[in-house]
Amino acid sequence: MIESLRPSGLGPSSLGEILDRTAQIYRSRFLVFFGIAAIPAGVVLVCAAGVFLFSAWSGSGAAKALGPEAQAAIGIAFFLCAVLLFLPLCIGATALGMAALSQAASAAFLGETITIREACKAVWKRGWRYIWLFVLEVLIIGVAPFAVLIATTVVLGVLVAFVKQTGGDFSNASAFLLFVFMGLAGVYGLWMLLRLCLAFPACVVEQLAVWPALKRASSLSKGTRLRMLLLYVLGAILGWLLAMLLSLPVMFIVFLFPGANSPQHEQTVGMIFLFTFYGASFAVQALTKPVYGIALMLFYYDQRIRNEGFDIEWMMRQAGMVAAPAPEPEAAPWMPAVPATPRPAETMPAPIAAESDAVLAEAAEVSLIVAQPSVPTEPDSNPEQLASNTGEPA
Repeated sequence: MIESLRPSGLGPSSLGEILDRTAQIYRSRFLVFFGIAAIPAGVVLVCAAGVFLFSAWSGSGAAKALGPEAQAAIGIAFFLCAVLLFLPLCIGATALGMAALSQAASAAFLGETITIREACKAVWKRGWRYIWLFVLEVLIIGVAPFAVLIATTVVLGVLVAFVKQTGGDFSNASAFLLFVFMGLAGVYGLWMLLRLCLAFPACVVEQLAVWPALKRASSLSKGTRLRMLLLYVLGAILGWLLAMLLSLPVMFIVFLFPGANSPQHEQTVGMIFLFTFYGASFAVQALTKPVYGIALMLFYYDQRIRNEGFDIEWMMRQAGMVAAPAPEPEAAPWMPAVPATPRPAETMPAPIAAESDAVLAEAAEVSLIVAQPSVPTEPDSNPEQLASNTGEPA
């Protein structure tokens, strides 16, 4: 009966079992995960559309009619708007979306119910923490190797110019070295991604600060990085297939129209293709992001089960044999709190309530038996007293 206290899937899992469990969780709560992932994808889509529309306007005749000075002023203003508004919006929405996906995936794994609003409200209290964690991940995984690659390109360019002045030729060697450094930068980025990809699950579940969450992710990812690499490969293939599935029908319909390849309609066709690309990117992000969020959460719990016996700890906690960890004191909200809405009272069906009461009663009985110390009984050494108690002659 104690096995009924275990949520389904709580135990060491193989890669196939994790992928299967990911599909089951995603299918059973599709609207919740899709709704959470659609919010940051929509923010990024709107910001990208704004950049695209400004680029299209700047090349039109209306922009050229304003004159070069007005164009330069508008371009500077739009650049500042993109840096000060669009970029922070995209970073904040993406970070909070990843944290909300981790919150919903953890609740689904443990058999708890959660809504889009509850997941967003839970991560809203620590918004700055998740944004800072996302920024650090981007800096470590992407910006650091890119900066090194740019510096290497500049140094190789200077060497090529210096050798050329002395009458030599260093261009072929510099191209080869640049190619090698590009490969090393890609390997570094992928390696750091596999080391730190469990940072959001650790930060959300264990309520860790940013640096402890990064260290925790690096420790937990040992022994499972190859499996997570296969997850990212399969996710990339899935995203590509979805993009093709969504884009090809639109392209096929456009080419069916007469005169679509004519120079008069070339700009219109290009605009349609670009809008189709952005729309397909939004759909692919909203559909595939939950796959990564759920699977990484399952990898996180799988590593804790393998290395720390989390399944036993969870069952003992459910049975009342181990006290649950004290919640972290809540800091002042980084932005106004999301107002709570009253939820209607839910009644539990009688069979489920009876089974739940029976499980709790048995768990309490098991905890009392384990906690009660055994008292050894000593045999009575007086044979006369023993005989008088039993009624037999000594």
